[in-house]
Amino acid sequence: MQPMFARSAANTCKNRSIRLLCAAMMALGTMPASAQTAAGYPSKPVRVITPYPAGGSASVIARTFAESYARDFGHPFLVDNRPGASSIIGTQAVARAAPDGHTLLVISNTLAVIHWTIPDRPYDTLKDLVGVSTLVRNDHMIAVNPSFPAGNLREMIAYLKKNPGKVNAYTTAQGSINHLENLQFMQATGTNYTVVPYKGGGAGLTDLVSGTIQMAINTPNLFASFIKSGKLKGIALSGERRNPVLPEVPTFAEAGLKDFSIGTWYSLFAPGATPRDIVDKLNAATARAQASKDVQDILAKQAIDPFPSTVAATNALMRVELDMWGKVVKEFDVKPEAD
Repeated sequence: MQPMFARSAANTCKNRSIRLLCAAMMALGTMPASAQTAAGYPSKPVRVITPYPAGGSASVIARTFAESYARDFGHPFLVDNRPGASSIIGTQAVARAAPDGHTLLVISNTLAVIHWTIPDRPYDTLKDLVGVSTLVRNDHMIAVNPSFPAGNLREMIAYLKKNPGKVNAYTTAQGSINHLENLQFMQATGTNYTVVPYKGGGAGLTDLVSGTIQMAINTPNLFASFIKSGKLKGIALSGERRNPVLPEVPTFAEAGLKDFSIGTWYSLFAPGATPRDIVDKLNAATARAQASKDVQDILAKQAIDPFPSTVAATNALMRVELDMWGKVVKEFDVKPEAD
């Protein structure tokens, strides 16, 4: 349907001498949204939905970048926590929103896992969402109780192979990234151990320190104080370099397991049909935020690294994660835990 002023212009086009002018007016009235909105974006407050409860790392990341966007654009960017249904409620709200850049999503690589574990989700991961920028990456590591009979990664893998199913590891929830990282490690090393799901990580960490659980995969900042006090041992961590907080813990590559990476990233997404120039504008604002000292200082306190990326790289990363987690979910027949 043509806008009202375009129909009115058409009705006045009786004189041949002004026909070209009328055609130009109608073309302007039916111009694509990208051409009309990009220069003036944003034109109203922007909702930044994150499909997790308030108070966690996702909220810190979302609010940190939202505040930077608000300063950059001069419009409010309001964080909206929408947890539930394994992140589907919040993700669906963005997938179905108007594709004008005024509703955005901050989500972890849970998005790639849910693609496989909940195939009847009410949105198409690749068509209904477009990656804007990768915000941060948080590398993960393996830690063990000091009683574990292995002092390095090679010894650990050898012990697990000799004792299949006898070692216990905790995970934050069935079907979570944390759960799948353990399965991915087994897949990469040909080992087998028991992954015990906990409601949240606090109880699992307590059991790891006490020795009820022998090993775990999680963030370096979660384990750091326990490793420094001798209550846990750090085996290996992901990433290209050692963590400055735990310089004695080698990377997986240094420890002998090359091309193995575990961790979480958080990215900014928009509805799939969002005009590319708006996506590019948000990507540029994200790069400015990642380069700012204020943002870097806040993320450093969470032991999280900014992860600058182009629009193309963000969407390529999504496809890599989809392929990687798809193989894990299918091999181990992973089912998500009910909320």
